[in-house]
Amino acid sequence: MALITLRDITLAFGGPPLFDGISLQIEPGDRLCLLGRNGTGKSTLLRLVAGELPLEGGEIQRQQGLRLALVSQEVPQGIDGTVFDVVASGMGNAAELLAEYHRVAHLLSQEGSAALLAELEGLQHKLEEGGGWSLHQEVERVLNRLHLDAEAGFSALSGGTKRRVLLAKALIAAPDILLLDEPTNHLDIDTILWLEEFLLRQVRTLIFVTHDRAFARRLANRVAELDRGRIYAFACGYDEFVERREALLLAEVTRQALFDKKLAQEEAWVRQGIKARRTRNEGRVRALKNLREEHRQRRERLGTARIQLQEAERSGRLVAEVEDVSFAYDGRPIIANLTTTIMRGDRVGIIGPNGSGKTTLLRLLLGELAPDLGTVKQGARLEIVYFDQMREQLDPDRSVQENVGEGNDTLVINGISRHIIGYLQDFLFSPERARSPVSILSGGERNRLLLAKLFTKPSNVLVMDEPTNDLDAETLDLLEDLLLEYSGTLLLVSHDREFLNNVVGSTLVLTGDGTVREYVGGYDDWLRQAAVETPAAPAASKPAQEKARPQKGRPRKLSFKEERELAALPDLIAGLEEEQGRLHATLADPGFYKSAGAEVGEINARLDELEQELAAAYARWEELEALG
Repeated sequence: MALITLRDITLAFGGPPLFDGISLQIEPGDRLCLLGRNGTGKSTLLRLVAGELPLEGGEIQRQQGLRLALVSQEVPQGIDGTVFDVVASGMGNAAELLAEYHRVAHLLSQEGSAALLAELEGLQHKLEEGGGWSLHQEVERVLNRLHLDAEAGFSALSGGTKRRVLLAKALIAAPDILLLDEPTNHLDIDTILWLEEFLLRQVRTLIFVTHDRAFARRLANRVAELDRGRIYAFACGYDEFVERREALLLAEVTRQALFDKKLAQEEAWVRQGIKARRTRNEGRVRALKNLREEHRQRRERLGTARIQLQEAERSGRLVAEVEDVSFAYDGRPIIANLTTTIMRGDRVGIIGPNGSGKTTLLRLLLGELAPDLGTVKQGARLEIVYFDQMREQLDPDRSVQENVGEGNDTLVINGISRHIIGYLQDFLFSPERARSPVSILSGGERNRLLLAKLFTKPSNVLVMDEPTNDLDAETLDLLEDLLLEYSGTLLLVSHDREFLNNVVGSTLVLTGDGTVREYVGGYDDWLRQAAVETPAAPAASKPAQEKARPQKGRPRKLSFKEERELAALPDLIAGLEEEQGRLHATLADPGFYKSAGAEVGEINARLDELEQELAAAYARWEELEALG
């Protein structure tokens, strides 16, 4: 029997139908991934299922006694108390007793009075009688896993931390159906992996919205897509859904092309001369009117964003050179003895737990922070664009148009003057939406807006701190393609494993104790290399660790730096030989000697240096080639 059934649900909010008669059933054991473009109503549907919104039409049938828990993208107002109190409140009747036990235990740790000890023992006895003791341990376990301070006041937390608290509350509640709206936002990769395992083991029935393709692939056994007011459900996993959806879209394009051809033929017929009008079939005319109405009511698929990056003139070959850099905050090491070099065109992913210092590392690389020890040398002609995960560059009180145009009606994009409304339409903002305040935008819309704002500026270094939060799948794919075509340097902080795999060529991994390790490739490449390099590999890499063991007697492979050095040597040699050729040509010009003076000696000295540098470069090339 279905846990919940939606029949002919309609909802419009006074505009075009958001839901136009959608129906859906959720059975026990379903792990339904709900997909759709930004603005198609995914979050609204979750709220309808949870009973937080009234219906305009249709009905929702829930199994008697059904318990649901929803973790929304937006934090509800009016929640107060400590983190422990908020999380424990998900347990229902046991919550008050549990919160009181925790409060007294905290006071006892500070004061140590006999009266408090006696009170604590009494509460403990009540908890044991009601089975609440195991619940207390479960709360502590989830708090630790989500890196939450039990004593912190909820109202003082950041938005991202509040969402983690509400996620913990929902997990503790053990509902019949758990509803999650973008649960991986603001979680680091380790916590996402833990959440995947927890949901697979502990949560039987789940409806979730996510932009994280790896998360969807791991969890979903059903997929439903919202598109133009309708819902299309597939009884399959994520990868099969992608294939089946593409086939359906192709069939739709073919069907609409045939429809449009027939409509055009009928319109041509009805406009024929007087003889045709005398003899025409009135049934055919009525059919034409029906075709016109069907075409008028057709809802076209949402357009694809046409995002463009403006590239500045090339930077120097060196972007950042880091030598033995250390940085600490309040005595805690964030970066310890880091040495690395970032060259023009590198695509570097930055991975690490929340609080490990990823944003701090970015600021050190960009020269915004001075290291405690060591040196950071920035390259020449750097034009940097910085995507901030907190979207602090957006003014919520100003309109979309004002945030991007900054008082101007036109923008110059790749040398072409464009009206700001047309530019924003490339990022899927209608003229009406462009005049709306940023404060009413969804998370995905705010991310798209920040991309629109940043990409008005030319760059040769693109720094992106968690750019994938809330973006729909199509926009993610487009952003991936855009970054792959970008000829500048990319520094990317992300928890999206598939995005990292598809975009970056190397990764810097922060462990949380100040250590930063460098690996070739993306997330999966890091897991494979870490599994071989050390027994203490990441949790998700254990199967690979069991299969891959270092073999004795194998020739040493090139390190990451050596691979990069080998790749750069041909250009280096070509540059040295080009300079050598220019100097020889100068010395061969008779006119040069009329006014050269001391320059002759300087050029000859430089030619001697070039001979030595070329010899060393060729020798190093041969050495690295032999190793490779």
